Amino acid sequence: MLLALVLSGVFPAWAADQGPPEITGPSQLESRVPANRLQTLMSLAPRLAIPLSEQHDVIYDLDVTYTDSQLWNPAEGRPDKVKLRSYQGAGVAPGAPFVAPLIEVYPGQTVRVTLHNKLPDDPTCPTDGGSANIPHCFNGTNLHTHGLWINPNGNGDNMLISINPGVSFQYEYNIAPDHPAGTFWYHSHRHGSTALQVSSGMAGALIVRGTRAPVASANGDLDTLLRPIQDQPFRERVMVFQQIQYACRDKNGNIERNPDQSYACGPNESGGVEDYDQFGPGSWPASGRFTSINGAVLGHLDSAAAGQVERWRMIHGGVRDTIALQLRKRAPGAKEPAGLTAATAQAYVDANCTGAPIPYHLVAADGLTMAAAARTEVAVFQPGYRWDALVVFPEAGDYCILNETSTASSSVNQNFRPTQLLGTVHVSGGAPVNGDLSEYLKAQLQAAAAANMPQDVRGKVTHELADGMRLTSFIPHSDVTDSEVTGAQKLTFNIDVSQINEVFFEVDGQPYDPKRIDRTLILGGADEWTLKSNFVSHPFHIHVNPFQIVKIIAPDGKTDVSAPGAVDNFGKDQNGKPVIDPQYPGLKGVWKDTLFIKNVAAGGGPSGAYTVIVRTRYERYIGDFVLHCHILDHEDQGMMQNIRIALPDGHGGSAQGHH
Repeated sequence: MLLALVLSGVFPAWAADQGPPEITGPSQLESRVPANRLQTLMSLAPRLAIPLSEQHDVIYDLDVTYTDSQLWNPAEGRPDKVKLRSYQGAGVAPGAPFVAPLIEVYPGQTVRVTLHNKLPDDPTCPTDGGSANIPHCFNGTNLHTHGLWINPNGNGDNMLISINPGVSFQYEYNIAPDHPAGTFWYHSHRHGSTALQVSSGMAGALIVRGTRAPVASANGDLDTLLRPIQDQPFRERVMVFQQIQYACRDKNGNIERNPDQSYACGPNESGGVEDYDQFGPGSWPASGRFTSINGAVLGHLDSAAAGQVERWRMIHGGVRDTIALQLRKRAPGAKEPAGLTAATAQAYVDANCTGAPIPYHLVAADGLTMAAAARTEVAVFQPGYRWDALVVFPEAGDYCILNETSTASSSVNQNFRPTQLLGTVHVSGGAPVNGDLSEYLKAQLQAAAAANMPQDVRGKVTHELADGMRLTSFIPHSDVTDSEVTGAQKLTFNIDVSQINEVFFEVDGQPYDPKRIDRTLILGGADEWTLKSNFVSHPFHIHVNPFQIVKIIAPDGKTDVSAPGAVDNFGKDQNGKPVIDPQYPGLKGVWKDTLFIKNVAAGGGPSGAYTVIVRTRYERYIGDFVLHCHILDHEDQGMMQNIRIALPDGHGGSAQGHH
């Protein structure tokens, strides 16, 4: 069938007496692809090398509109009516309109996405200026392909434009033939309304599929290793985690609340995301809303089997709350969660999710294959993060998908939050795994290498897998070496609260100015960046070019907590005792596009600041784009900078254009 033409799953509409739905994959947006084009794509092997031309276009259409639907409310045991801004298009699952459709592309394609802004006129969008950093233009929008290595200007990944109500605009993404395959995502990014729109569900998965097997002279795509083999289908699940913080308001415009101050919506009301009083420190856990997976709140994953290796492509598409993903066996005979609130979720977990944590293996960070599969029991997602994991359930039964307890030092909200239930997995059939899951996975990957790898690299790949499940034949970027570095950059996030009743969100001591270019960087160069947060913690994200982590130095000024086996115990719990944060150890050498820059001092301050060192190359693309904090309400209020990649002038500077 034509690429992206069929749905990978459809959510049923809920009746009032039904429980939460199954967690299926995101729906796939219908695209227009010539039939002969798909045949060409699928037959190219082992390496995709095709010229870009009009025949190679994949065309998508997305309407931006208000959508009336419903979201499951576990506390009330019923769905809540909601009216939210969303992406709509042919193929969107009618029962889950607030997770945007999956877009799939291949290296070498030109992807055209036309946004049709069908939202009403926007009184918050002034035509005569005003502060850029006061949230505004709630119905103006644009599109950002988070993590893609493509042109940032013109009709490319340009988020420095506003597509206003009544306007249509076509983005053109030229995916280079050597673009890494991986898990990426897309979301609205109009400065002043980004958090409000993403919290409405305007975010979706974007997968770059890989067909390039490794060869003697070049690395390949991990996808080619994880092709189905006999008795091991390597099932894939795409999972978009969202934090849709809808609220209902009274006649005076105030958020309606329950006695415990969580958000309340009556059965005849419709919740929405309409102002920035719904954001701020602690706002997500206080709202009482639950993180959804592919639009399902406390949903269940079915069709899993013991001993089957599943690839979970997981995307944190939320605005500001940390997710610490853990899997545990649920007690036999445990009841489905009913009347569950965010405040009582810990009691349900303690009584029912009683098994030991199930280890799983991370194989890609922010879409980029890692040097080796990393065994973990908890993967920490900050907003914007993606992790690809290989998951094996050792036996039949039900399993809990948990957002494990977060401490103040490891989470965006700087608060102590109990364990939350995200959903369940039903595992039936298959073949139980009695031994060590890592050794079992290693054997399955070696079998896949024997079946799927070209003969001239089969031995090399098999040897690497045997030696610590190394994936060095699938890494898309080489290390940035000392000799390659041509310059240095320093960046500090800060929130200035020194003035009474004023808060300024700053990078390097300045709020965002859309007319100011904060950094001019030279095409072909490679910089080492030193990143810090002087007040609380912030996830750093830069567009276009990813970066490699060199080291992360703890507040003591000497401990590199990114090293394998390091212990990051510089944060404290509510009793003042040190706690171990699992998110940094093992990140040394890993490539990412979003990274948490941590500060663990009480109330902020340099004494609790970590020093994060990363390196990045500026390759292929020139033009203007941004870096920012990926707590999106921070970005909307000024924690962002404009970056320009310029051509070298031949004399050590940047070319300024012809005269």
